[in-house]
Amino acid sequence: MHGRTWMQSLTLAAVLAAGLAGCAKSEPPKAAAPAPAPAAAAKPEPLKIGFIYVGPVADAGWTFAHDLGRKAVEARFGDKVKTTFIESVKEGPDAERVIRDLVAQGNKLIFATSFGFGDSMEKVAKDHPEVLFEHATGYKTAPNLRNYEGRFYENAYLAGVLAGMVTKSNVIGFVGSFPIPEVLRNINAFTLGARSTNPKVKTKVVWISTWVDPPKEAEAAQSLINQGADVLLQNTDSTAVLQTAEKNGKFAFGWDSDMSAFAPKAHLGSCAIIWAPYYLKAVNDVLEKTWKVENTKWGTKEGLTEVVKIPDSVPAAARAKVEEARAFLVANPGAVFRGPIQDNTGKEVLAAGVVGDDKFKGEMGFYVQGVDGKLPAGK
Repeated sequence: MHGRTWMQSLTLAAVLAAGLAGCAKSEPPKAAAPAPAPAAAAKPEPLKIGFIYVGPVADAGWTFAHDLGRKAVEARFGDKVKTTFIESVKEGPDAERVIRDLVAQGNKLIFATSFGFGDSMEKVAKDHPEVLFEHATGYKTAPNLRNYEGRFYENAYLAGVLAGMVTKSNVIGFVGSFPIPEVLRNINAFTLGARSTNPKVKTKVVWISTWVDPPKEAEAAQSLINQGADVLLQNTDSTAVLQTAEKNGKFAFGWDSDMSAFAPKAHLGSCAIIWAPYYLKAVNDVLEKTWKVENTKWGTKEGLTEVVKIPDSVPAAARAKVEEARAFLVANPGAVFRGPIQDNTGKEVLAAGVVGDDKFKGEMGFYVQGVDGKLPAGK
């Protein structure tokens, strides 16, 4: 019994082992453990962009217009960019300090929005080749410094076309900031436009040696009105000239931005500058790594300059003349200065049929025929 039982036990064990082995073979394979998810790609740091403004953002003019362009950049590029601005920066040594501070904060693209920032931009650009610099209305360049400006004088010309048809006294006035080519182009274009529709027009100029100072601007505007001017334009940044005109029952234009709301009875239109198209291009150049040194000059054709909000009260004939002149400028960018042109001493400065090139406009240092007076000493 013991031997048989032992043999039977062995047989039973073998059967059980085979059965278990069969069961083990029939079990489905276990699913492989999932591979670890790849690490999320690090989000690129935003392009840090600094803006330096010569006036306050609330000036409703030059600086306000630039800041609208900055906001357009934020709206278009979202979290790809991070912008900052410093307002009311004086031209000169203080500007250099502010620009260097923007570099220290990590800004890789810096816009300086006034002519007088040029020397400071040039110095800092030389010291920081890793940063890109853009200077509004300037002329100096470097491997990492370029310039941009509008053909503002096209707006001044269109305003002059309208002023020549509206004036009753045949005297129009201009409040000037500094006697530099940029401003002289505007005074001369305003006069050329006015005399194209009214050859009797004379332009009087008062200089105030600042870009923005509402009391000085108002005082200058009043002086022009006292000299018989009944239509005013300015190359300054506040609404003071327009508001002074309204107080005196005269007409004027907004400058740089739409100023119609500040003096609606006096407002003949605003010589607006729409910076957004350029700022969007410049930032895209950097993001796409296509940025290169160039001097950009845009105007009516490109949509950077536009006379806006001409009121319905302006006679249809005058509006038509403005539109005719605008169409000419779209087809012939920069052709405001086309000969024959004489200065106000009778000397020919541009021969018949010749259109002034960038050198001619960039070195402008005279009043055209029709502007009273002489340039300030030194010009």
